[in-house]
Amino acid sequence: MIIRSKAPLRLGLAGGGTDVSPYSDIYGGAILNATVSLYAYANIEPTDDGKITLHAADIDAVQVLDATEFLEIDGKLELLKGVYNRIVKDFTKKPLSFKLTTFVDSPFGSGLGTSSTITVAIIGAFAEWLNLPLGEYDIAHLAYEIERVDLAMAGGKQDQYAATFGGFNFMEFYGDNKVIVNPLRIKEDYTNELGMNLLLYHTGTSRLSAKIIEKQAQNFAKKKGNKSVEAAHKLKEQAIMMKEALLTGQLDKLGDILDFGWHHKKQMASGISNPIIDEIYETARKSGATGGKISGAGGGGYMIFYCPKNTRYDVIKALKPFGGEFKRFRFTEKGLTTWKL
Repeated sequence: MIIRSKAPLRLGLAGGGTDVSPYSDIYGGAILNATVSLYAYANIEPTDDGKITLHAADIDAVQVLDATEFLEIDGKLELLKGVYNRIVKDFTKKPLSFKLTTFVDSPFGSGLGTSSTITVAIIGAFAEWLNLPLGEYDIAHLAYEIERVDLAMAGGKQDQYAATFGGFNFMEFYGDNKVIVNPLRIKEDYTNELGMNLLLYHTGTSRLSAKIIEKQAQNFAKKKGNKSVEAAHKLKEQAIMMKEALLTGQLDKLGDILDFGWHHKKQMASGISNPIIDEIYETARKSGATGGKISGAGGGGYMIFYCPKNTRYDVIKALKPFGGEFKRFRFTEKGLTTWKL
């Protein structure tokens, strides 16, 4: 028997960073995101040899361990081990023997929520295998706890919920880890046009998002009125602006809304942008893009640009000298999916 799962990566369109504590705990956060046709995959093959084989195929990393109740977190394949440890602790109460293989369509550190998405996919595979009574909110919250509490990885809350629920969602974040996911019913013509006008561009570099997010969290914890908090307030406004524009078909406003958010996003912490990213952004703007942003925490990875009418081709040509790569994608409606063979 083989148990399989896949979960989609996401584009953060507005409000990024307002899901990070302590901002979301104190002020409440809001984010609009959408999942795309890039996935994280997990495959479980049960065995009876008393061993656990962990294989991250995309980075060619393998570990073979004895099947114990707790796998030591030693800096190797931590997400895979972290999920297993919680599954045993919360559900099976005894060791499991299996081979777990994972793969992600985008490199870690690319800004599309890869770490959280693979965590969700692994949880989904275990839930399918063991018939665990977990709903969508349960899976997303468990993924959040594994990453942020068990493994002490800095980050926000949106990625786990985007991967689990899928589609276009307006998400609200409050204290005590309360999250409300509001699916958006956007007309197909609008999503088709959005997909045509959005360019997904990989800068050719990855980044350690945890370092940037740690700086954001430290800035949020300072006294009220600091620059980072005020910038986050503006990004929360941006999420509401983006929601209204998408629902009402005011697509001509999307570039300006992205540009508004980008300028405020850079005020949240050092390292979000750099001279190369700024040059790429300004080159895209001069070539026809009306706005854009870095995806995720910043510092590298993917950028998105909104290119209305037929300007996408001019932007593609203008960014060619920077040596990055444009990635084709489509928006997806489904989140985490699991099945057995």
